[in-house]
Amino acid sequence: VQLQAFGGGLVQAGGSLRLSCTTSGSVSSIKVMGWYRQAPGKQRELVAHITGGGSTNYADSVKGRFTISRDNAKNTVYLQMNSLKPEDTAVYYCRGTGYGIDYWGKGTLVTVSS
Repeated sequence: VQLQAFGGGLVQAGGSLRLSCTTSGSVSSIKVMGWYRQAPGKQRELVAHITGGGSTNYADSVKGRFTISRDNAKNTVYLQMNSLKPEDTAVYYCRGTGYGIDYWGKGTLVTVSS
């Protein structure tokens, strides 16, 4: 299984970005897809995740601003990020987990300027 995240970039505070994570390989083994982020000097943290059934969970810091969704037909998970803040600046990673599996994609950098 391979995961590839893209869509990062530079945006002003208050702006929006949409990240995408495409999966390839034995994607049926992946049950939960998530987005994580790691800011400079900080630990990697969960941003949001979504199950195969569509249940979602968000970090308190992004609730109401970020939306995670998935298109199973395209094997793609999205993270719509609105009302971005400078503290959202980080490398964003997608992750796919299932029974006994744990896959990470390479990160995509999001920079929010004040």
